[in-house]
Amino acid sequence: MDSLVIPQLLAQAARLEGREEWLIPLPGVIRQVASQWSLTVGEPYQPGGHTAWVAPARGASGERLVLKVARWHTEAADEAAGLHAWAGKGTVQLHAAAELDETTVLLLERCEPGTPLADVAEPEQDRVVARLLHRMWIEPPPGHRFRPLQEMCDEWADQFELEAAAGNVPGDLGLARAGIALFRELPATAERNVMLCTDLHAGNVLATQREPWLVIDPKPYAGDPTYDVLQHMLNCDQRLTADPRGFAQHMADLLGLDPQRLLLWLFARCIQESTGWPSLADVARRIPPR
Repeated sequence: MDSLVIPQLLAQAARLEGREEWLIPLPGVIRQVASQWSLTVGEPYQPGGHTAWVAPARGASGERLVLKVARWHTEAADEAAGLHAWAGKGTVQLHAAAELDETTVLLLERCEPGTPLADVAEPEQDRVVARLLHRMWIEPPPGHRFRPLQEMCDEWADQFELEAAAGNVPGDLGLARAGIALFRELPATAERNVMLCTDLHAGNVLATQREPWLVIDPKPYAGDPTYDVLQHMLNCDQRLTADPRGFAQHMADLLGLDPQRLLLWLFARCIQESTGWPSLADVARRIPPR
């Protein structure tokens, strides 16, 4: 385990983001949890993700599991609590969890065959995403610790405004200001408050034997369900660019959402993302609030 294999994308991200020191204790962490949970751990999945070391594992009774060892980061802080609350309804099941300094360790259900939803045509992706979101939009449990969507939106709006101050906003500055103000305002006007995945897209949905599709890697918050379909829409960039209004209407119909509210969220999110994804500024320009 001292010669631990580091997946390609994780190694690249650690190097680019200056967090290679986090990789140093990983062999010891994996040995510790493997002993504690009586696991046999295999080689990590390649090319891997940017923030976690993930590998197949077997339990003492032969259970086919996945060990996820992730660098703690704000957006995914409540992943274990969210998986516990969803209890396998639309998501992978959580078998165990531990926190060790800056590292979160999860023992998860293994998705087999594990084919990503991204391999499926986008119209079918839409239907699968809608079915999964309907199941995941549950009422937060009493006394829950899930952060409000407002908190995330305010943090991202603050980051956007730093970029704007540095002159890094593409397109019309007045439209950008309106969009980021709306991004701050929308969470407070929601009619429903549900548990949110916040990062649901086809790459985070895998084919399984227990159910046709299950969500992995949720980043739970609580708030407006209309927000939750946005990441899927942004990832379908060709359809979004070709007809943002029609795409929003289609997803609103599938999910039983107010299409005008979804358009407002889409406009605001496109503005918020435009500093790193300039083409979204043009999408926002075509769907300004009426």
